[in-house]
Amino acid sequence: MEASWWKNRKFWLMWAGYTGAVVLWYASVKWLPIESFNRLPDPWTVVWEWFNPNPAFGISIFTPNYYVHILYSVYRATSAFALAVLLGVPLGILMGWNRTFNAYASALVGFLRPVPPLAWVPLAILIFPGIEIAVIFVTFLVAFFATVMNTYVGVKSIDPDYFRAAASLGSKPRDVLRHVIIPGALPNIFTGLQIAMGAAWFSLAAGEMIAAQYGLGFLIFEAYNLIQFPTIVIGMATLGIAGFISSAGIRVMGNRLMRWREQSFGLKG
Repeated sequence: MEASWWKNRKFWLMWAGYTGAVVLWYASVKWLPIESFNRLPDPWTVVWEWFNPNPAFGISIFTPNYYVHILYSVYRATSAFALAVLLGVPLGILMGWNRTFNAYASALVGFLRPVPPLAWVPLAILIFPGIEIAVIFVTFLVAFFATVMNTYVGVKSIDPDYFRAAASLGSKPRDVLRHVIIPGALPNIFTGLQIAMGAAWFSLAAGEMIAAQYGLGFLIFEAYNLIQFPTIVIGMATLGIAGFISSAGIRVMGNRLMRWREQSFGLKG
């Protein structure tokens, strides 16, 4: 039986880390003799603005505009991530499974993957009709390459004995895919999906700062231009929470599928 949460050492260490970060933030703003730090808002100012029914800068949990920005960002990140999964997982499987296909695709993937997401923004605006698709495309690219590479590594890490055993039993390619490749690569795939989701939020914020009129990235950049420092921190914290929740959801789903995988390979009773 699992220990109660108040007896869980990991739980208290986690909150000790949060508390230490807040104390360091407050000390840096209030006591550090550096003028640039002293201009920043302290934690209590941000919390007061965030949970204020009448915020000084117009953004709090009580203002509808705050949720409009969140919904736009969630829609873009979810769309980009879904496309990355639909296209990246099959491509990674093919690259890891078929040497001929890998010879064609790996060079192009290796060439495009290091290009920063912001470098794609001007080209995306020129190619796609409307800003919305351009921002989703830039967000998609980062998540796509993370998904492809982790899926590829997952397939390559499967013990070759499984493939030989499947061939000796007369398995067809679809059977090998279903019973060997997908279960064997699943841990790396879900690791890649967690990385891809985090990368999607990162690139989304950058894209929204340059080429959007709504979204958390736009909110942060607009607050910077208007010298609304508490709103900048609110936008950053909201991005962090959204990214944490989405990555945690993927992790929970992956853990459930890992239990199915362990049972399929006879590792659990």
